[in-house]
Amino acid sequence: MNLKLRVWRQKNADTEGHYVDYPATNISPDMSFLEMLDVVNEDLIQRGEEPIAFDSDCREGICGTCSLVINGIPHGHLRGTTVCQLHLRHFADGDSITLEPWRARPFPVLKDLVVDRTAFDRILQAGGFISVSTGQANDGNATPIPKDIAEKAMDAAACIGCGACVATCKNASAMLFVSAKVSHLGLLPQGKWEQDRRVSHMVKQMDAEGFGNCTNIGACEIVCPKNVSVDFIGRMNRDYGFALLKAQFSH
Repeated sequence: MNLKLRVWRQKNADTEGHYVDYPATNISPDMSFLEMLDVVNEDLIQRGEEPIAFDSDCREGICGTCSLVINGIPHGHLRGTTVCQLHLRHFADGDSITLEPWRARPFPVLKDLVVDRTAFDRILQAGGFISVSTGQANDGNATPIPKDIAEKAMDAAACIGCGACVATCKNASAMLFVSAKVSHLGLLPQGKWEQDRRVSHMVKQMDAEGFGNCTNIGACEIVCPKNVSVDFIGRMNRDYGFALLKAQFSH
């Protein structure tokens, strides 16, 4: 199959970008989207041209690195799918495909389709961990956890931190990401000791990074490759409110 690519090219965050058209010819429909880009880049390199810069790592839908906006939709038009899991059989021969990076001020463009997502790392460093000193780790079955709580925690922990929620939100909100990280720890007994500190520090860092507020549009849930629910945002808001009240009455 043959495709027409319209790719965003940008040298760095300090220069203006522009679209460049590239043909993708003789592409197998069984290829993943990233494999197709590999083929296009091989052709560019053979012609002595600069290859298209894009992020990838595991290529198994685990790491969240493959951050592309495909025809206006982060990760493409298939729900619950990362770019590396998106195959060309879901496109038609002769299709025109527009490729862009995540569009958000806290995610500055490093080059072409690659953005700097270290803002997420700093949010996690602010509180996305359990630091209680307990010595050697207990056996996994030593702390009984109700099945419904365990399942909710696992649903939240499914977040791979790709940033698609930010890229699709009109406010560039990171609430879905932060709420997932707050919830998957706060739901478990081991994480409850630091629950108030965690949610307070992570929300504070999220605001400091320049992410916008949530206005309950729900687009983040639609494009999330792991189908993380917006219900976690409501849970985080409740946790944050309780943390503020406790802090107020403790003084």
